[in-house]
Amino acid sequence: MNSAPAHLPRTVGELRAAGHEPRSVKTEIHENLLAALRAGKDPWPGIVGFSRTVLPQLERALLAGHDIVLLGERGQGKTRLLRTLAGLLDEWTPVIEGSELAEHPLDPITPASLRRAAELGDDLPVAWLHRSSRYTEKLATPDTSVGDLIGDVDPVKVAEGRSLGDPETIHFGLVPRAHRGIVAINELPDLAERIQVALLNVMEERDIQVRGYTLRLPLDVLLVSTANPEDYTNRGRIITPLKDRFGAEIRTHYPLDVASEVEVVRQEAHLVAEVGEPLLEVIARFVRNLRESTVIDQRSGVSARFAVAAAETVAAAALRRSALTGEEPAVARPVDLDAVPSVLRGKIEFEPGEEGREVEHLVHLLRRAVAETARDRFAGLDLRPLADAVADGHLVATGERVPGKDVLAALPELPVLHEVAVRAGVAATDSPGRIAAAVELALESLYLARKLAKDSDDTTTVYGP
Repeated sequence: MNSAPAHLPRTVGELRAAGHEPRSVKTEIHENLLAALRAGKDPWPGIVGFSRTVLPQLERALLAGHDIVLLGERGQGKTRLLRTLAGLLDEWTPVIEGSELAEHPLDPITPASLRRAAELGDDLPVAWLHRSSRYTEKLATPDTSVGDLIGDVDPVKVAEGRSLGDPETIHFGLVPRAHRGIVAINELPDLAERIQVALLNVMEERDIQVRGYTLRLPLDVLLVSTANPEDYTNRGRIITPLKDRFGAEIRTHYPLDVASEVEVVRQEAHLVAEVGEPLLEVIARFVRNLRESTVIDQRSGVSARFAVAAAETVAAAALRRSALTGEEPAVARPVDLDAVPSVLRGKIEFEPGEEGREVEHLVHLLRRAVAETARDRFAGLDLRPLADAVADGHLVATGERVPGKDVLAALPELPVLHEVAVRAGVAATDSPGRIAAAVELALESLYLARKLAKDSDDTTTVYGP
């Protein structure tokens, strides 16, 4: 729980004496974003791959004071991006202590707060709200009601003796409770059209209407939302009047290059064992191959969460081998990639007619990713001495119960192995597991180039001539 610094004003009188002036939430974001840009600070921590595409558009929209729709396929970081908007708010903002909405002490808007302000004057108590509490998020679902978003009559307040015409009988919904903050609605097209209509006044007139009450609340909110392009034609749509009220529609995208894809995985994955850069590159290329494949339903997309889950699965396979063999540290090797297709095939949609061939397609695309990574890592390096050594009878066995030292022990001392390790980012003095991971990548590339054979069963893979 964030607690406000003790030196901040605690009454309206102290706040006014300190020279505090109310600002709208859009002005606050505008000024803080400008200050960050001028100071050379990154306003978007943790956002990868959008610096030349999405972020300039988003910054222009915020500086213009626009409400925003982020449009893109699943797993493109839309929600993650919206949540960083809270970082552009002031760290602390004053509110009327005890008020139902986060009203500014110098600008009350509800009947109860207006009455308290008139009665207490400069003694009206002030509390301070942290910016993390000024971001409100709602996943749009078909059962969402107008009462959930805007508000409804509170029967408890009516039962207390107030008349139905009393504005104080209203129980405010999510949007008014986000007054002076940011409201994010995820998957906006999933919201029923009649519910979307309820947002029209919020976005244009900046007020709310509840069951015919003549209550006008000048709400101060930034409304942002996400949508999938498929939602416009399949599950639902954003009604035209609501689309017209959004000032900016910004298309997001998946990482544009392998390095960005790897960076996303490094940032988001919880890896229980060491996964080297070459294997992360394999996973990144694998995901990119999936996004380009004609057997995958590209309308639903291949989420960045697939790459994260793949890396976590590979790490888990390495940790399991470490537990079985006692090898430390636990280091992932190319053989651990075999666990990915069967475990993660349910995370993507295939085109009709591909039933029963899902794993086959995934294995093919994964092998292509391994070959591309090895070609990039070992470009210009002659691996024939390694192939010749295996052909001379130095068969190499690997698998879920084979420690790295056994992989290396199967081969003679070869100068090319040192270069293979260097190309994979491994030092000659590193652990056997790390060196074995590099050697396995070279062996797998020779197999994929048809210069070695490979025989596999449920637990062991053997490279031979």
